[in-house]
Amino acid sequence: MAETATDRPVRALEVLRIPEFRRLFAAQAISDVGDGMTYLGLYLLVLGATGSTLVVAAMAILIALPPVTIGLVAGAYADRLDRRRILIVSDSLRAIVVLSLVLLPGKSTIPLVLALACLQAAIGTFFSPARAALVPRVVPSRGLLAANSLGQMSRVVGSVVGLAVTGAIAGTTGLIWPAFALDALTFAASVAIVSRVGRDVGRIDSSVTATAHARGITGSVADGLRTIVRSRSLVAVLSGITVTMLGSGAIYVLFVPFVVRDLSANPIWIGPIEASQSASMILASIVLGAFGSRVGASSVFVFGLAGIALCIASLSAATAPWMVMVVLFAQGWFFLPVQATTMTIVQMSTTDDMRGRVAGAIGSSTQTAMILSMAAAGVLSDAFGIRAVFLVSGSIVGAAALIAWFLFRSVNARPQPVAEPARPD
Repeated sequence: MAETATDRPVRALEVLRIPEFRRLFAAQAISDVGDGMTYLGLYLLVLGATGSTLVVAAMAILIALPPVTIGLVAGAYADRLDRRRILIVSDSLRAIVVLSLVLLPGKSTIPLVLALACLQAAIGTFFSPARAALVPRVVPSRGLLAANSLGQMSRVVGSVVGLAVTGAIAGTTGLIWPAFALDALTFAASVAIVSRVGRDVGRIDSSVTATAHARGITGSVADGLRTIVRSRSLVAVLSGITVTMLGSGAIYVLFVPFVVRDLSANPIWIGPIEASQSASMILASIVLGAFGSRVGASSVFVFGLAGIALCIASLSAATAPWMVMVVLFAQGWFFLPVQATTMTIVQMSTTDDMRGRVAGAIGSSTQTAMILSMAAAGVLSDAFGIRAVFLVSGSIVGAAALIAWFLFRSVNARPQPVAEPARPD
């Protein structure tokens, strides 16, 4: 049967023709570049001022904590405040925070630098659920998978570009502050683009706002958690992605030691290996945006988890750096679809007034699992070896795929879109 205009998936190029989404996408892309510049700049600043990897590790923890501690609250605010305004305020404040780092080059100011790094991450925690809840307002349900694929591609490309720009500035000038100054401009540019998005797109209906205020933050967060528990699709995606992060977090900690120490490879391999995974993720976003909707988000999600599990376990058998490159190139083809379908399922399985809270809960849960995984990886690798940890990690992600498959069995392979709310007056 031929596709009709109403059931045909909306592909990536068609999604980009939607003016409001194009503006949101452009703003996110520029903001993602800024994020990449921020984190490398902070690492270089702290390491150069202290020479201590312990302080660098402390900063990494401070950056990772906000999504865990305030992610649920950030989602609640995304469901009660103007989401467009949240994006504008978030990137405006991040521009100010990053620009202030220009004035803090000395060792004596490192405690303040750490505080600002945590503050910048906390502000960014409000950006993500607000944007996730905005996208379904401007993109039809048939185009959400393509839109989220583009969003994930933006994060990959933006991070690579941001890292490259900051590295080039630091390498050629020996200075970090010009990178922070340019970084602040990226956030300012994001604000300018989001300001062109229609005001009605982000406005919350007055009745929803009144209900949210009556429930309070704690009650609103509890309502969001109840929404997840009552939906088999949301329980499936939350369980699958959380258990996956519990297993895959080890890769982030053990990747460099495995290549340099266990494989006795030159550190120069690190860059090409990272680039190979980034390249496959970009290619995966293109393919997913064009054809993913034909398969169904839940099917892609489960298949992606199974692929990640196989790739992580395969790392334990690698005996040369080129093998690691091949495995991580393959993993990128699975990892990006999992990220994109996670948000697609959330958006299609929730009503507009709950999307921010559910997205915040997903982010908080996955970040918590990632931190636990990274903490355990260091201890277990010393006790049993990195290869053994990779095997266990792959088994954990494999279990995540089985859990998600079992939970999705009772729902349609393609979650049914919820009714979109009328735009507020």
